[in-house]
Amino acid sequence: MSSMNRRERMLTELDHVRLSKLGHQTLADVLDEAEVVSPPSIPADVVTMYSQVLIAETGAPEPRKYTLCYPNDAEPQRGFISVCSPFGASLIGRRVGHDAVWTTPHGDERAVTIQALLFQPEASGDYTT
Repeated sequence: MSSMNRRERMLTELDHVRLSKLGHQTLADVLDEAEVVSPPSIPADVVTMYSQVLIAETGAPEPRKYTLCYPNDAEPQRGFISVCSPFGASLIGRRVGHDAVWTTPHGDERAVTIQALLFQPEASGDYTT
């Protein structure tokens, strides 16, 4: 059995350190439960920081593209989603084909399927972004 089957999420060491420094409560469980690997070891289908993902939402006519980013870079109207938001926290460390589920500030549960990873820094040889 692979580690990814035992743990639902995988983070690079660098993402883990940087996200830990944010000290955001939304990320606490993710950081505690994720498998942590070196950046060159992260599979190319895992959502990491600054990954561009194609998301399918039930009932939406077309999939949408989002980029997972740090809070200072977030521009939700342009598709830049903070990892500290419930939606962003649900994406980090997930694999293509998996569902991301979160609760909105109004208490509604939302779910999307990660259809594709359009860009992942580590897959492009960028281990420091």
